Amino acid sequence: MMKGSWIVAGALAAALVGSGYWGYTQHRELNEMNLKAENNYQRAFNELTYDIDLLHDKIGTTLAMNSRTSLSPALADVWRISIHSKSDIAQLPLKFVPFDKTQAFLTGVGNFSYKTAVRDLNKEPLTAKEYKTLRDMYSTAEKIQDGLRNVQTNIMNKNLSWIDVGQMTEERKAPRDNSIVDGFKHIEQVKATTDQDFGPTFTNGQEESKGLKKLTGKKISQDEAKKIAQKFVPLKNVNKTQVTRSENKNFEPFYAVTMAHTNPTADTYMQITETKGLPIFFITNRPINKQKISLDDAVKKGLNYLDSKNYKDMELYDSSQYDTIGVLQYVHAIDDVRIYPEAIQLKVALDNGQIIGFNAKNYITSNHVRKIPTPKLTLEQAKAKLNKNVKVEEERLAVILNSFNKEVLTYEFLGTYNHDTYDIFINAMTGDEEKVKKL
Repeated sequence: MMKGSWIVAGALAAALVGSGYWGYTQHRELNEMNLKAENNYQRAFNELTYDIDLLHDKIGTTLAMNSRTSLSPALADVWRISIHSKSDIAQLPLKFVPFDKTQAFLTGVGNFSYKTAVRDLNKEPLTAKEYKTLRDMYSTAEKIQDGLRNVQTNIMNKNLSWIDVGQMTEERKAPRDNSIVDGFKHIEQVKATTDQDFGPTFTNGQEESKGLKKLTGKKISQDEAKKIAQKFVPLKNVNKTQVTRSENKNFEPFYAVTMAHTNPTADTYMQITETKGLPIFFITNRPINKQKISLDDAVKKGLNYLDSKNYKDMELYDSSQYDTIGVLQYVHAIDDVRIYPEAIQLKVALDNGQIIGFNAKNYITSNHVRKIPTPKLTLEQAKAKLNKNVKVEEERLAVILNSFNKEVLTYEFLGTYNHDTYDIFINAMTGDEEKVKKL
């Protein structure tokens, strides 16, 4: 009898252990599923925010254009981005969250830009009414952009969950925090999205190369790559370094170097070409304290850093600040002619001016001895090709990559139109409008 009781007790204990393990695994799998779903939602929303930023810029670019040859592909870009933005929205749990008017706006933008892009603008140029439509689209996109940025800020600052929104849409209940839903409701109140008159009416950008082309020269070892990394990265106190070799038969092999730092605690990931040992990029992750230096000071520190690493004759092209990080773009200049393909990007921590990010992929790919041709057009002849409404602030010669990925000599004009700033490139040989970029 006693023996039978032990058997029953053992069986019950085993059952309890089994059910406990089953419950644990179910809970773990549910958490993993929720985490995966949350990551997908966050990715879709961040891509939507980025795409609306890009849409706003692209519409603004069309307003500054004067060449119909450039206008058609630019409008095709607007159409493509509007379609992609709708795809981003479709991936969000917004079944019962109001966003219909914004989606209708994006549909209208897509229809207008597509129909306008495919027609012959030399025979049927944009009308005054269509230019007004573009200006209205630009204004509305800016308001949606601001609304999405506010939602994005709330999500980050309050650590909000899209899973809550998804459950709310299924159960028709309010989530723990209404900031996401309220933010979308606010965006829907933008009046221009409801009464936009769109009328009856492929990207010029170059894709980033998937890898560096084969280089020629002396190959370095793993130990040499380690030494280059430790010397090149400003943050020292390295207590652990790992080096691996990555190879793709179509592109230049490189060494991936990972370094762990102490005082402050940080980690750095870097890539260095096997041939010649050229630093491709590095990124350092560390806590960044309260801002103590200005963006202008960061620009000077960036130039000093590049000069110390033997990147000579570099000029600042663009600078932006994101919280306590400065993002700087420099280009190589030869005899006052900017060589835009030879560009380097830096990230600077604004607490102490330390370089925490470096990207020279374009510089490595494009750097070579070149002979700059003599322009066929004068500066004044090139300036006459600009939209008459653009007020020119700066002008210079520059080498850029055109839409066929070929280097061309241009006149670069930095100008303003309707309170926005644009970089406009006119071919110095033909007078064609090669590129317009909103800054």
